[in-house]
Parts: sequence; structure tokens; C-alpha cells
Amino acid sequence: MNTTLDPAGFELLTFDCYGTLVDWERGIVDAARPVFQARGRSPSDGELLAGFAEHEHVVQAERYRKYREVLALTIERMADDAGFSPTAHECEAFAGSVGSWPPFPDTVEALRKLGSRYRLGVVSNVDRDLFAATQVALEIDFDWVVTAEDAGGYKPAPDHFDTMRSASGIPAKRTLHIAQSLFHDIAPASALGYATVHVDRRSRGSGGGATPPARVRPTATVQDMAGVVELMGLGDTRSVGVRPCHSAWRSGG
Repeated sequence: MNTTLDPAGFELLTFDCYGTLVDWERGIVDAARPVFQARGRSPSDGELLAGFAEHEHVVQAERYRKYREVLALTIERMADDAGFSPTAHECEAFAGSVGSWPPFPDTVEALRKLGSRYRLGVVSNVDRDLFAATQVALEIDFDWVVTAEDAGGYKPAPDHFDTMRSASGIPAKRTLHIAQSLFHDIAPASALGYATVHVDRRSRGSGGGATPPARVRPTATVQDMAGVVELMGLGDTRSVGVRPCHSAWRSGG
């Protein structure tokens, strides 16, 4: 861990969801593999993730589409690279799998501990309905949620962060953004003046994973959400109950 952070300087912690709180690489691989296996193909996890990283952000940058459509086009282009066309049902199933992607084992308890001191928000490249399914698994109600639907676009564009700031009324200097993706989150948040924590969940793995590379220096780096809890001075906090909700859904959209 490295840090120059003062935990007392922040009121709001914002999180990327998929890749940071939720094991999206496991979800992507588990949802994509059957599409390839049905044609006798056996790509490795790394190959599937590299294909996803190559195409997803390109689809997002073309024009605004709902994330279900982004995912359907992403798996279609991954399959095209492999020389076949997936069925419409396979594309829809891949896109709809997001709500079943599992949280990392450390996520739920970490959010409970962090929520005992800070207000919590999510800025996510996903549709509202898909995140709603994920939120059930996270077992916590966030103070503010900004989706791609609310922002009208996808990170690394700044719209998510601008929408969150407007909705919460909390300035960047009092907000800490926490995320796994340097490309989608740490780079744009840093450019906007936010302090950032990189949750480097791939520090023990190999390959680039499901996100494109980016050159940026976060304010601090940890390996998991337990590291975030320790970083914010809550490492010795006992287990706490489910955090009460300040609002049902405040997305700013």
C-alpha cells in the first residue's frame, strides 16, 4: 500500500462497480465461454478478457447505446474475430448476465465498514436495471448512483463524475474515487482533480484483463477492498450491521 491520503479529508467515497466491487472478469469469462464452446472453441480466460478489452470501449465510444446493446455488440465482435456469428439469443444472454456477476468476497463487509463513516456513491458504465440486480447482491443502499444511462455516456468521459458532483453537492476535494480500472476511472478522475485509490486486483495475476491500459499515477494503491478499509483507518472496526439508506435512489439522471 502507498498513500498520501488523510481519511478525515473526505466526506464521500465513490466507487466503480464492475471490476472493483464485483468480479466482472469472472462474470465475463463465465458468460462468454459457452458461446465459444458451442462451436468447439476453447479460448483461455486471458484470450476472452483481451477480446473484451479490445472491443467494449470501442463500442462505447461510437455513440451512446444502452449497456445491454454494448455487451451484445462486444460478444458479437469477439465471435467475429474467431470466425463465427453468435445467435441473437446468445448475445442477449451475455448482455443479461451482468446482474448475476458475483461480488468479490471482501466487498460487502468493506462497504458496511466504510459506510459507517462516509457517504457512498457508485459511478458505473451500466444500465439502471442491470445495476439494480447487482445492488441486491452488494447488500447496501448507496447514497447516490450514477449509471451510463444517467450520464448519457461512458467513462472515461467525465460525465459520470460531473453528474455525481451535481447530484451530491459534494465537491471533488471532499470526494475520494476508488476503482480498479486505470483507463475508465483513475485517469479521468485524476484529471478532474479527484484523489484516487487504485484497487489493483490484478496485482497477483497476469495479462491486461478486461480493460485497456492507461498511464496514470493514483493517489494510493491497494490490492483489494480490505485494503481500502485499512487505508481509511477502519481496519480494526468490528463487523457492523447493514447501513441505513439516506435515499432510495438518487442518480442525478
